[in-house]
Amino acid sequence: MNSPNRLINEKSPYLIQHAHNPVDWHPWAEETFSRAKAENKPIFLSIGYSTCHWCHVMERESFEDEEVAGYLNDSFICIKVDREERPDIDAVYMATCQMITGSGGWPLNLFLTPDKKPFFAATYLPKHSRFGRSGLIEICQQVKDIWASQTDKITDSAKSIAAHLHQVFSYTSADEPDESLLDLAYNQFKRNYDAELGGFEPAPKFPTPHRLLFLLRCYHRTGDPIALEMVEKTLVAMRLGGIWDHVGFGFHRYSTDKRWLLPHFEKMLYDQALIAIAYLESYQITKNPLYAQTVDEIFTYVLRDMTSPEGAFFSAEDADSEGEEGKFYVWTVDEFRRAINDDRTDMWERIFRLSREGNFKDEATGEKTGANILHLTTSLDKWADKYVMRTQKLMNNWETIRNKLFLERKNRVHPLKDDKILTDWNGLMIAALALGARVLEKPEYADAATKAAQFILIKMRNSNGQLFHRFRDGELAVPAQATDYAFLIYGLISLYQVTFDLTFAEEAVALQEQMTNEFWDDKNGGFFTTGAESNELPVRPKELYDGAIPSANSVALYNMLCLARLTGNPQWEEKAQAHVHAFSGTVKTQPTAFTFFLTGLDFALRPGQEIVITGEPSQEDTRKLLSTLNLHFTPNKVTLVKSDQNADRLTKFAGFTDGLQVVKGKTTAHICWNGSCKDSSSEVDTVLDHILEKRP
Repeated sequence: MNSPNRLINEKSPYLIQHAHNPVDWHPWAEETFSRAKAENKPIFLSIGYSTCHWCHVMERESFEDEEVAGYLNDSFICIKVDREERPDIDAVYMATCQMITGSGGWPLNLFLTPDKKPFFAATYLPKHSRFGRSGLIEICQQVKDIWASQTDKITDSAKSIAAHLHQVFSYTSADEPDESLLDLAYNQFKRNYDAELGGFEPAPKFPTPHRLLFLLRCYHRTGDPIALEMVEKTLVAMRLGGIWDHVGFGFHRYSTDKRWLLPHFEKMLYDQALIAIAYLESYQITKNPLYAQTVDEIFTYVLRDMTSPEGAFFSAEDADSEGEEGKFYVWTVDEFRRAINDDRTDMWERIFRLSREGNFKDEATGEKTGANILHLTTSLDKWADKYVMRTQKLMNNWETIRNKLFLERKNRVHPLKDDKILTDWNGLMIAALALGARVLEKPEYADAATKAAQFILIKMRNSNGQLFHRFRDGELAVPAQATDYAFLIYGLISLYQVTFDLTFAEEAVALQEQMTNEFWDDKNGGFFTTGAESNELPVRPKELYDGAIPSANSVALYNMLCLARLTGNPQWEEKAQAHVHAFSGTVKTQPTAFTFFLTGLDFALRPGQEIVITGEPSQEDTRKLLSTLNLHFTPNKVTLVKSDQNADRLTKFAGFTDGLQVVKGKTTAHICWNGSCKDSSSEVDTVLDHILEKRP
């Protein structure tokens, strides 16, 4: 093993993975750039993350190779960045790669001038050129020669690219849109929908659950059954396919094929959270027990495998183990038979599509390996009909088999777990667990969400109250960025809606005020990714695109509208209106790229309900009323609970609740529609009739 480089002192699992490379890696730090200037060397910047399969491939092929290291160390200052730890750096240089090459991905590799301006960008690079793809060694030689003989040419190009970067993060304003923009996005989804297999791309297929959240709101708004059909087809296909871990639960990152069969095997915390929310909202509409079961199993996975002893959530699990992608998850027929040791092995092999040749191909040769990704082509209840069995009996039998497989799989070499704790991703999981507690009536999920929220609010702020992005091994690092604020606020709002602990709502307001002070663009509107004091990048990024996760600006729109309804404070609605104005021109050009933003717009444009329940949370009639409300999909509803214990505090938080009292000694719901109040009622059916109206 090589002597450690400078990354040995880092906390990021991804950086530590590269600490024994022969490449003389530096972390991103000002002293690194000072050295590059002093030595007049260009910078080789490589960005990735710990669970990225192709990042591992490039490390094994190039960064562990002495010859490659010689070229890099000779002529460049080499910097490694964990994109999850520094999403701001990734945002700027990924935009560069997309601008230069027309595409992006990880690993992301760039050459920069010593003042951080990029002049070359690419994703995966082989060691040597092959099949039209330039090799890292050849590129190093070319850059070295040009830097030595034509430095001015490179610096001029870098200045031009940096100037264009400002345009990448600028957006077009427009007049306030109406519901026709929602209809336009919906019709585009209908055209792109895969009616046979679910999803919206041919391949690869990503879950992208915020698309499904938007479509559920289209269904709620219009009643068009196609909207719900697109969501359900996709959710069922995902749950039956290989993208779902049938043995240990949880969703892999995406499917490389159009049938949801062959996944890219890493598991990301944010996927578990957002997918769970999509299943929960769909369950509210359909009451399909498969959706509730899927949520329970997602949370089983997260609470079992992705939760720290303190209650916060880890980031991800790798795709690779023992140097091979997916090895931990796949089964040969013989391995399967030995593990389950069951008289009906043949039946289970048919149900889960196992074969001797397998369905998992060798990455290098494309040949089948004899290994199988477990998946279903139809649900277990239909298999029960085929085998003339009661559905519950077959499902119980499968649970026995699954447990045997799980215990056998525990003996394998596990994929790496990235155990850093990120504020933004934890915010998403807090939101999902809180919604799960409400919809599935499982208080243990609220307890888990509360524990995580308390960790973030206590452990991820310093003595001055400054919020941070990353915690690992006792160390706080990286001042919080816009996604940290937006996603944590989103989680706290959701957590208040199940616990009715005002602390969480008050923290949400305080954080939104802080986010506005530190990130709001006073000139053009919207939130920058980095705080006002950050000036270490060539451009201050501002993101809107809703990719694998929603953007901070999209989630912030939803948050501000929620806070306006919860507090009755018009400043949040005014800020939300300015927010919509700042981005509407851009959103109108390609609305399906901004679907979480559109869920916020749906919230703004349609009448929503504010419900103040007066009564004691522990009383049976209060619990019954809340339980009934939570059964139904009412996406633009916010609820507050006023009791004798919190009356004064709630009045301070939401002044419009002053004077609302319990009627005739019963729990009472006071309902307002979009600023117009209905009669109060203690009767569940009457309250429900008001809530489920399409219009006031």
